[in-house]
Amino acid sequence: MGETLKTIRERRSVKSYKPDMVPEEIVQKIVEAGTWAPSGMGRQSAIIVAVTNKELRDRLSRMNAEIMGTSIDPFYGAPVVLIVLADKRVPTHVYDGSLVMANLMLAAQDQGIGSCWIHRAKEEFESAEGKELLKSLGIEGDYEGIGHCILGYPEGEPRKEAERKASYVYYAR
Repeated sequence: MGETLKTIRERRSVKSYKPDMVPEEIVQKIVEAGTWAPSGMGRQSAIIVAVTNKELRDRLSRMNAEIMGTSIDPFYGAPVVLIVLADKRVPTHVYDGSLVMANLMLAAQDQGIGSCWIHRAKEEFESAEGKELLKSLGIEGDYEGIGHCILGYPEGEPRKEAERKASYVYYAR
C-alpha cells in the first residue's frame, strides 16, 4: 500500500488532546498542504486562518459553544485551530473549502498530529462578532465559514477503524 493510502486509512478524528502546543514549523507544513487543495477552476476561493493564540482560540471556542447551546469546549482542548473560510462569490466555495479541510486533516496525520473537523464556522462568521473578528485580523470580503480543523497531540490511543459498508461503491462496467 502506498504512503498516501496508508495515511488516509489511518487518520481518525481526535476528540481528546494534550495541552502541548504544536510546533510552528509543523503547523506551517499542515497549512501549506491546505493551500495545495484542488479548487473549482483553480480559483483558490478558500483562505486559512491559523490560530495559535490561546486567547483567540478560547474566544472561538466560546462562540462555537454558544451556537451549539453548551458551555463545553467544542475544540476538545486542542491548542491549534485552523479556520477555513471561502469566498461566497465563487460558486464552488463550499467544495473548495471542504477540500482544504481534507488536505489539512491528512497532512496532520502525516505529521503525527491529531485533528478533527469542527462545524458551526458558518454560523460563527455570519454573526456580527465573527465578522468583526475577521475585520480585526485584516480579512475583508464576503467569506463563509467552512470549518475549523483543530490540531494537537492526541490524548490516548486512536479509536479502531470502522468497517467500510458493503454498499459503498457501485461499478458500472
